[in-house]
Amino acid sequence: MLEESTTELPLTGALPASSIRRRLGLPPSTRGSATEYTCPDLFELADGNFAVIGTDRTDELREQLPSDAGVADYERIVVITRQTLVEARKEIPEA
Repeated sequence: MLEESTTELPLTGALPASSIRRRLGLPPSTRGSATEYTCPDLFELADGNFAVIGTDRTDELREQLPSDAGVADYERIVVITRQTLVEARKEIPEA
């Protein structure tokens, strides 16, 4: 049974763990992955949040963030390809 999307975003702290509900967009194998399963990927979680598989670029990008943005110890700046997000866009719920 899927969890309800009733979790509000916490003001501080890491988001709670949740199970993967579905992939958003095309699988890596159809986007040209050399191994047919590795590559950036997006998933909707059972609690309504999203999980991203991408390249960790926290060290390279942290200092370039605007002054009103920051990265907590439990967060990472993750880079995904434009194609990954564009393909997933049509499946991302509006609300």
